[in-house]
Amino acid sequence: MKLLLDSVILIDHFNGIERASRFLAQTHAEAAISVITRAEVLAGFTTGTVPKAARLLDRFPNLPIDAPTADLAAALRRAHGWKLPDAFQAAIAQRHGLRLATRNRRDFPPGQFAFVVIPYRV
Repeated sequence: MKLLLDSVILIDHFNGIERASRFLAQTHAEAAISVITRAEVLAGFTTGTVPKAARLLDRFPNLPIDAPTADLAAALRRAHGWKLPDAFQAAIAQRHGLRLATRNRRDFPPGQFAFVVIPYRV
C-alpha cells in the first residue's frame, strides 16, 4: 500500500468525474481507505444503493482507528485546527506510512505537507 484515499476521491468517482475514476483505476492496487472514508462515502447513498457503493469500497483494505491513531489525530487537530475527520485521515496515513490522496488543498496544501498528494483538479 502506498496511498490512503480521501473521501472526496471516491465521491468524485461516484459523481462521474472522469479524472477520479481514472485515478482509481491507476492506483487501486496500491490504495487503501479508512473507516472515516467508508462512513463518509456511504452516508451519501440511499439505503437501496448502499450495497453498490460498499462493493467498491470492499475492494480496498479498510484501515481502522486505534488508540494511538486517535491520540495522533487529536494532536494534529490541535496543531492545525483541522476538523476531526481530516485529522483522522492524516493520522491514519501517517501511522501507516501512506500518502493521503485528496483534493482538499485548503486543509492539506501539498507544499506544506509532504504526505499529501493532489492527484487532479476539478
